[in-house]
Amino acid sequence: MVKPTDPMLFDETGELGVQITRLAAIMACLRDPETGCPWDIEQDFASIAPYTIEEAHEVADAIERQAWGELEGELGDLALQVVYHAQMAEEAGHFDLVGVLKTISAKMIARHPHVFGAESRVKSAAQQTEDWEKIKSAERAAKAEAGVLDGVALGLPALTRALKLQKRAARVGFDWPSTREVVEKITEEAHELVEARDALGPEELAEEYGDMLFVMVNLGRHLGLDAEACLRAANGKFTRRFGFIEAELAKAGKRPDQSDLDEMDGLWNAAKRAGL
Repeated sequence: MVKPTDPMLFDETGELGVQITRLAAIMACLRDPETGCPWDIEQDFASIAPYTIEEAHEVADAIERQAWGELEGELGDLALQVVYHAQMAEEAGHFDLVGVLKTISAKMIARHPHVFGAESRVKSAAQQTEDWEKIKSAERAAKAEAGVLDGVALGLPALTRALKLQKRAARVGFDWPSTREVVEKITEEAHELVEARDALGPEELAEEYGDMLFVMVNLGRHLGLDAEACLRAANGKFTRRFGFIEAELAKAGKRPDQSDLDEMDGLWNAAKRAGL
């Protein structure tokens, strides 16, 4: 057992293997029942999972903003999450970090026979994607995942999971042939949403709203667009334009709550004209 005073914990000069070992040892020290950090000791898989998701999103955010100076740190935060879960798993007797690394290495080699095996590398990206899906299907079969939708993680962001579910269903022919049918379905769902708003309760309204979102994801898929990425971009655009509104109001000595919709809408249009 490494002690908190062990010099290896403070070695910033070592190469990859040394640094992986160092991080794992730091986590083991933090989780030590006698000398560790009280907060870290109290955590479990369920309590840490939200942080794991948050760190993954922060990596994506740094990439979206092309904040390369921040990305190194964000990737480190995400790596810590892997080590954290592996440490808890080792304590529970499930597996350890070595097993995690060996498993993913073996998976990558098995899924890339055109790189690590005898298969030809002369393939299109589309053919490689098809082969990848065949390998993944075989893996799901080995796990006794018989259903088409089995194995699509429940913890994914809802838009991402909707896209994955739709792709799985489309592989077996459960899909509209063109965007025309999808747009028609959106119109139908919009009418049902309005009817629910006017005549039904909150549960039915939420259900109809969910149906609308699900079909919107499907339209994006048919158009070759990722709903999650498109919504992130829309969020960014909204943030930029609203920031413009705040800045312009501040020039007049005002805050948004001291303005009105007409004035702010005019500033919003000015932001659009400015290319924000």
